[in-house]
Amino acid sequence: MGVVKLTDQNFEDEVLKSSIPVLVDFWAAWCGPCRVIAPIIEELAEELTGKVKVCKLNVDENPVTPGKFGIRAIPTLIIFKNGIPVETIVGAVSKVTILNAINKIISK
Repeated sequence: MGVVKLTDQNFEDEVLKSSIPVLVDFWAAWCGPCRVIAPIIEELAEELTGKVKVCKLNVDENPVTPGKFGIRAIPTLIIFKNGIPVETIVGAVSKVTILNAINKIISK
């Protein structure tokens, strides 16, 4: 499926109304740590197709949504389940850390 590009306009339909859990990467082009985890996000999108929707939202181009969720630092990853944020990870972390968080949500 690949990574879904989010905007303030499509966030509700793609994330809050999703029938499967959603991992959202809040990022910006100028953010070094965001670029570090970008390949990990791409890999997860391919590996988790059908289980988890993987999305990215550029905070510079879409300022409304990060404000709603209190994003203060990037990268911030939020996992949503049934439209509710259930897990937040801040900073460039390992793939294992992200996968562990996702697996915890999926197994519930």
